Amino acid sequence: MAYNSTCKSVDFGFTQKFLPSVYVTVFILGAIGNCLGLKSMYNNWRKIGNVNIFVLNLCLADILYILTLPFLVVYYASKSWKYGNVFCKILRLCFCINLYGSIGFLTCISVYRYLGIVHTLRVKGRITARLSMLIVTLVWFLVFLQSLPDMFFDKTFFKNKTSCYDTTSDIYIREYLKYSIGKTVLGFGIPLLIMLCCYGHVAFILMTKKDIDVILKLRCIRLVVILTLLFSVCFIPYHIFRNLNLVTRISKLDGVCQKWYNSMYIANQVGNGLACMNSAINPLVYFFNSDDLLMKCFIKCGRGRQSAAVSFEEDSALRKKTPDSMVKK
Repeated sequence: MAYNSTCKSVDFGFTQKFLPSVYVTVFILGAIGNCLGLKSMYNNWRKIGNVNIFVLNLCLADILYILTLPFLVVYYASKSWKYGNVFCKILRLCFCINLYGSIGFLTCISVYRYLGIVHTLRVKGRITARLSMLIVTLVWFLVFLQSLPDMFFDKTFFKNKTSCYDTTSDIYIREYLKYSIGKTVLGFGIPLLIMLCCYGHVAFILMTKKDIDVILKLRCIRLVVILTLLFSVCFIPYHIFRNLNLVTRISKLDGVCQKWYNSMYIANQVGNGLACMNSAINPLVYFFNSDDLLMKCFIKCGRGRQSAAVSFEEDSALRKKTPDSMVKK
């Protein structure tokens, strides 16, 4: 690994141009998409099923974050934070809650879809609205528990102008790296593995099922792949580049500067933008296309398994009746 004797200055100008444009785009698309999504969910409340509880909370998490974007646009465009330390912490907390709340509810949706398609008969009648509400409460509790420590880190710093950090100042950067790695593993790594396992098994079931129309099967498989890719593209770069950027900041404090320090900073900002885009992508994917299409596959799989179960029960009943009829004769 190559090192420089002096650290090159970071290109903060990229952030001031890139993030405001992303935030404005997400605010417009996210506001429209989530409003239309709420309307669509209201009109199809019964048809969607218990998964709508997770979709509703996913939408609320997105709206919570979207409402903070105008303040961030002003901050990055004016290059100075004007709203105080407490409000800076609240805005960063909202982003953290939205990020890991979205990950949590998207994971719950993937598990429910998995159970509905792969284990149709086993979960029939067992997944109730009360159970879904308990899971929602647990998700919110875990998200708040994971996000609250972020409030105790210093977020603002004054040097000619006031900055509002999305992580923390250099004084607490080493402790924040440990906290960030913990959030990455618990809040993102484990949910990612759960989602990959669920959608991977769903894709396998759809590919091996012979009683589903080929075109419908291909569309469902393609949708599962798209959902997994979108989840990965929105969240994987953010977590990787955030932690690497923290490592490079610590290295700089220790007097060791990598040539790619500036590139890592830019990559981290791109990761922030991708994570933010999730609030605009969620309504487009989960409200309008995915549930209707996967529900068709769910019905196909469910009918096949129900018919198989019914034929098995009828066969068993026939076998029980046969000896009695023979005795009567």
